Amino acid sequence: MNFKELNEKLGGELKRSEWFQGSGGGWVQITAHVENKANIRENAIVFGNALVCGDALVSGDARVFGNAQVFGNARVSGNSRISGSVLH
Repeated sequence: MNFKELNEKLGGELKRSEWFQGSGGGWVQITAHVENKANIRENAIVFGNALVCGDALVSGDARVFGNAQVFGNARVSGNSRISGSVLH
């Protein structure tokens, strides 16, 4: 997904300077924290104050946001929406 598509998915008010693509091709907002080992795949989005670390995987059209924490060997996929939850 390119930035234009990301912007459309999230309401059209995003600033390009506040987003980057992770090594897996997914989008991460600069306010979120994604460790190097974690994998954010192509159409996945991590934003807000979310934390993704360890060997966690976020894939498909999944979104991790708010104060969510995803870590360990957690897998978030499909159309999942994780906000303010902790997965081990």
